[in-house]
Amino acid sequence: MLDDATGVVTPEGVRGIQRLRSGNAGVVLTLRTLDDVARPLRGPLLGATGCRMALSGVTPWDGQDFAEVWGKEWTEARDVTDRQIIAETPAGKAVHMLRRVITGKAPTARAVTVRQVERERWSASELAHGVPAGHAVLSLTDVKGEHAPPLLVDLRG
Repeated sequence: MLDDATGVVTPEGVRGIQRLRSGNAGVVLTLRTLDDVARPLRGPLLGATGCRMALSGVTPWDGQDFAEVWGKEWTEARDVTDRQIIAETPAGKAVHMLRRVITGKAPTARAVTVRQVERERWSASELAHGVPAGHAVLSLTDVKGEHAPPLLVDLRG
């Protein structure tokens, strides 16, 4: 376990972390910010670690690195729109006017569009601004190497 592991995160150190994982061993590294790690080492470092935690207050730049590592997922997006119905015939206009008098609203038609979109599991913006104080976003990996999606965790109890 290393507190402030800034000096340990070197190319050799990252290779050592990778070897630890292949031997079913582990290490806990804490960093104040990923900016303390050289840019070319950030991706390999986050890839070599099985469990990752982003605490509340992470910078958008650090959040971007976590967002890239946690990847994207397919989600269902629903768009609901209401549009006013325009009557073409005189009879239709009369019915619409009567309806407006009774309900106080213009006649509308609701359209629902459902589509599959690919979104980041946690965006850099969500990590930087959406994680409440006393919480963290945590992803875990089991001993077989299977990753669980990142979850919001309350650290206060």
